[in-house]
Amino acid sequence: MTAFEPSGDDHASIVIKELKARYPDLTIFGWGGDKMKAAGAEIIERTGDAAVMGMPGLEKIKEHRKINARIEEWVDKNPVTVHVPVDSPAANFPVCAIMKARGIKVVHMVAPQLWAWGSWRIRKLKRLTDHVMCVLPFEEEWFGSRGVRATFIGHPLFEKSVDVEGLDTQIRDWQTGKQQIALLPGSRPSEIKKNFPLLLGAYNKIKSEHADMCGMVAVTRPEIETELRKIASEHNLDWPESLGITHANTDAVVRWCSLALVVSGTVTLQIARQHRPMVIVYKIGRVGWTLLGRWLIKTSFITLPNILAGREIVPELVPNFVGSEPMAERATELLEDRTKYDQQVRDLKMVTDQFAGLNAAKGAADIIARYAGLPPVDASDAQREESDRDAAVASPIGD
Repeated sequence: MTAFEPSGDDHASIVIKELKARYPDLTIFGWGGDKMKAAGAEIIERTGDAAVMGMPGLEKIKEHRKINARIEEWVDKNPVTVHVPVDSPAANFPVCAIMKARGIKVVHMVAPQLWAWGSWRIRKLKRLTDHVMCVLPFEEEWFGSRGVRATFIGHPLFEKSVDVEGLDTQIRDWQTGKQQIALLPGSRPSEIKKNFPLLLGAYNKIKSEHADMCGMVAVTRPEIETELRKIASEHNLDWPESLGITHANTDAVVRWCSLALVVSGTVTLQIARQHRPMVIVYKIGRVGWTLLGRWLIKTSFITLPNILAGREIVPELVPNFVGSEPMAERATELLEDRTKYDQQVRDLKMVTDQFAGLNAAKGAADIIARYAGLPPVDASDAQREESDRDAAVASPIGD
């Protein structure tokens, strides 16, 4: 399994855990992160800490070429049955080519978003995949109608219901205010650098009009806090005492907040899962958007909640060229107009209902096992076996 960004590490880990529960002796190798390792994969090389969004720079391209060379050398020495590239098509396509050239089955997890831009790449995908596991409802039909074998397995974010009681315990001692605003600046260094000034600027603008408001920044790793404070200083932005920060606690921050200011990405579905209203932003260079972006993007909307709804249910300021004021205005409108606030809650519930009854980990494990030639195992049986093993370890009493 190859994952090149934090979300890929997340998605891969749940499938690894499911496969290991069914087939305890199965060996799973990975290029990924801590979550894949904790789930049971043997990590050959750590990846994903410095992922980029959009067109990678020359240094990033050189870095991935070196990674690809090491993967090629490794796979020539180690027998592999199935390769599971997880998201990140730009990084994964060359790896898929390496695998296919050696007769290895390739099963994509998280379909490349060719329906949004770059639909001409469908020919490349056909060459470099045997099956695509889709995490969005409309993708199965889209890929299937273009000759790519595809299955909608559900989204990893919706694997389990939200542990409301556990989250409430976690946030019990957090600061509170009449309005509680979450700031989610993303996980990639490049998007954080571009977008965090917009989020912090919007928060300060709203705070100037709502003195009894507080906020919380959610980041994926503790070291990002230093970078955020540096960015705030470089942009001469105040970091008020009312604004806290926490890491690896996104679900808790979403549970705590009354509204989220968020950078466009998968995290918008994580917010939608708890039906919290949000305003979405993404800063893109004006020249790049004018020359390329507006011609390449084929969807009417950019952000996932609106794409899944087929209409704008969430304010999306993408691309953003003009600063934080529009974001502050849209957020203030939601905070002060209960009708609009409640309507977004209802619309987000409609979006998340599309994932009801599906389990992405089980669906993915079924497909991967089939291509690996593994015997079918009932998921409930695997869970019982895992419980029996745990009990044996906990109670080492002989017959």
